[in-house]
Amino acid sequence: MKLKSFKIPYLILVFFFTSPSTTYGFDAPLLGMNFSQTLVQFQTPIFAQIPPIGIQIGNQDDSDEDELALAIQALLLITILSFGTAIITMMTSFTRIVIVFFFLRMGLGTQQSPPNQVLIGLALFLTIFIMKPTIDQINEEAYQPYVQEEMNQIEALAAASIPIKEFMIKQTDEDNLLYFMDMAGISSVDAINELPIFVVVPAYTLSELTVAFQIGFMIYLPFMIIDLVVASILLSVGIMFLPPVMVSLPFKILVFVLVDGWFLLVQSLIESFN
Repeated sequence: MKLKSFKIPYLILVFFFTSPSTTYGFDAPLLGMNFSQTLVQFQTPIFAQIPPIGIQIGNQDDSDEDELALAIQALLLITILSFGTAIITMMTSFTRIVIVFFFLRMGLGTQQSPPNQVLIGLALFLTIFIMKPTIDQINEEAYQPYVQEEMNQIEALAAASIPIKEFMIKQTDEDNLLYFMDMAGISSVDAINELPIFVVVPAYTLSELTVAFQIGFMIYLPFMIIDLVVASILLSVGIMFLPPVMVSLPFKILVFVLVDGWFLLVQSLIESFN
């Protein structure tokens, strides 16, 4: 819809120039003039040559609907991208990996080493590595046909959701999936594409949290045993003023490095998704 343009009057300039000079801290003759003198100045040829300033809202051509459609599509794309963090966190292997890494750091007791940026970056690249077959399948079955205009946006999104659902359902506990299906009023389905995404995602997330905590317990247990052994030794020799965590930290790091802990942990995480 085309809106008429409107002119910005020079009322702000009038107010400024007619105000007392003490208000603005200047000692200019123009600032001390009254309202009538200012209007006389505005009627001089210099001010008469100033063109009117206008603001126009909307396109000049009302029939140009293609630009409006493109603007709406851009708005929808930005809205979808705003959920990028939730998509990466809740629909990929990122959740399990990053939780296990934080359990490892708590078990070692190294406080902020490795830092959060390193752990999250490593988890992100491992997620890309694990999700590579799924991403390739989405590219072949949804993105490329959409680019070649063999399907529209709705069909491309429906085709892209099928590989994601297949990946999530393979990692989802059956009880969790059946619970959310029952809560959604879905008795049974004949194919994966019939399962709505709002049923698959929470079931998958709960399963990922369960598996991550199970792996975290198995990682935390040997470090806790080292802490107990060191605390018992310090208590037996009568050293009460020295914190056991401070003494056990070098031993935990030494044991973790000797057994090549990072490789074993990453290998176990990758194989847990196969």
